[in-house]
Amino acid sequence: MPKYEANLVVIGAGSAGLVSAYIAAAVKAKVILIERHKMGGDCLNTGCVPSKAILRSAKVASLMRRADEFGIESVPVKPVFKKVMQRVQDVVAAIEPHDSVERYTELGVECVKGDAQIVDPHTVRVGEREITTKSIIIAAGASPFVPPIEGLDKIKYLTSDNIWQLNECPKRLVVLGGGPIGCELSQAFSKLGSEVTIVEMADQIMGREDGDVVDVVSKRFAQDGIRVLTGHRAVKVSDGRERLLHCDTAQGQIEIPFDALLVAVGRKANTEGMALDSLGIELNQNGTIDTDQYLRTAVPNIFACGDITGPYQFTHAASHQAWYATVNALFGFLKKFKVDYRVIPWATFTAPEVARVGLSEADARQLNIDYEVTKYGIDDLDRAIADGEAHGFVKIITPRNKDKILGVTIVGHQAGDLIAEYVLAMKHNIGLNKILGTIHLYPSFSEANKYVAGNWKRAHQPQTLLKWVEKFHNWRRG
Repeated sequence: MPKYEANLVVIGAGSAGLVSAYIAAAVKAKVILIERHKMGGDCLNTGCVPSKAILRSAKVASLMRRADEFGIESVPVKPVFKKVMQRVQDVVAAIEPHDSVERYTELGVECVKGDAQIVDPHTVRVGEREITTKSIIIAAGASPFVPPIEGLDKIKYLTSDNIWQLNECPKRLVVLGGGPIGCELSQAFSKLGSEVTIVEMADQIMGREDGDVVDVVSKRFAQDGIRVLTGHRAVKVSDGRERLLHCDTAQGQIEIPFDALLVAVGRKANTEGMALDSLGIELNQNGTIDTDQYLRTAVPNIFACGDITGPYQFTHAASHQAWYATVNALFGFLKKFKVDYRVIPWATFTAPEVARVGLSEADARQLNIDYEVTKYGIDDLDRAIADGEAHGFVKIITPRNKDKILGVTIVGHQAGDLIAEYVLAMKHNIGLNKILGTIHLYPSFSEANKYVAGNWKRAHQPQTLLKWVEKFHNWRRG
C-alpha cells in the first residue's frame, strides 16, 4: 500500500497487548490497540489480580486461626464471603487505571473496542471500520478450557472467569484440575470455609514440579482439610437429588458429591473469529499460533505473543515476549531479535509458595545431564523460625562439580520473591560462589539463598588444600 493508517495494530489488551502498545507508542509509532472486552485482559479482571486478592483474605483468616502460636488469644474466625468478594473487586478497581483506555490514550495509543478480524496482512476490520497497518501483533490471550465431560453442560459450572461472581461460599467445592489455578483457588476457598476436593487425572498435583515439592504442598493441603484425589479421571456429571462428579480410578468408578464445581484443567488460545486460516497462519497441535524465533507467524508482518502463542502462559512471559514482537515488528527490517526463553521463572502462590526457574530434577534427568542437587531446609532459618514459617526448602540443580546454576526450586514463605535473586544470577551467569560472597540482610528470608550456596561450597571443599592448611596451622603453633 502507498500509505498505512498505523505502523502497528495490536489485537488484545491483556498483558502482551498492553506492553506491545506501550513500547510502540514510546518509540513514537502510530499504534492502534483493539480490545473486545475489558482492558487489562484476564490478568487484571479474572486472573492474577483477583486470585491474589482472595488469597490474601484467606491468608488473614488462616493467621487468625493460628493466633495462639503468636501468644494472642484466639477468637472465632468468621469470613464474610460477600465482603471478601467485594474486596476482590475493590482491588481490581484500584489497579484498573494502570491498564485503562485513559492512560493508554495519554501515552499516544489509539484504543478501539470491538472484535478484530484480519482481512489481509495489512488490514484489520473492527465493526464497519477497516484499519490499514504496516504490521500486526496478535495478543488475544487464552480462555479456560472446558473438557467434554458428559453432563457438564447441564449445570452452571465455575471457571476462573466466572468464579468471581459468586456471592456465597460453596459448602462443598470440587476443583477439577491440580495445576496452579486449581491449587491456589482450592486453598483460598478452603480457608474461607468450603469443603474442598481436588480431582486430578495425573499421578500428582502440580505436574511440572518434582515429587519432593509436591509432598510439602500436599501435606499442607491435608492440614487445611483439602482432599486430594490423584489418578481420578472425571467422566460424567449428574444432577439428581444431589450433584455428583463420576470419576474413573484404578479401583473402579467413584462418585463425589458437590455443591459447586470449578473447572481448572488448563487454558486454550483465543484464535476464533480472526480468520487466521484464510491467511495461512498455522496453529500448533495444542491450538496456539505457530511462530518462529522472532515471534513471526507464517505471514512475515504478522506477529503473535502471550498466551495465544505460548509456550508459557504467564503474565511476565507475555510481557517478555511483547518486547521482542514489537521491536521486530517495527524495526525488524534493520535487525531482528530472537526471543530468549533461557530464564523464565514462575510461581504457584499456595501456602507454602512454590517458585521455580530453570530445570527441575526431572528435567535434568530427561536431558541426560550429569547434575548435582544441593538443598537448604528453611526450617533452619532464623527469620523463618521467628515468623512461624519454618518450613520448605531451597533446591538448586548444578552440573557436577560446578557452581553454574541450571535450575532452582523454592518451597516456602515468600518463595515468589526469593526466586528473583536466582533469575538475575542465571540471566547473567552468576554462580553459587558469588552468591555466597554477597552480603544478605540478617534476619531475612533472603539468607536462605546464601545458605544453600554455603551448603554447595561445603560439599566441594578442596580437601587436599585443607589438609595442607591444617598442617601449616599445627606448625605455626609450634
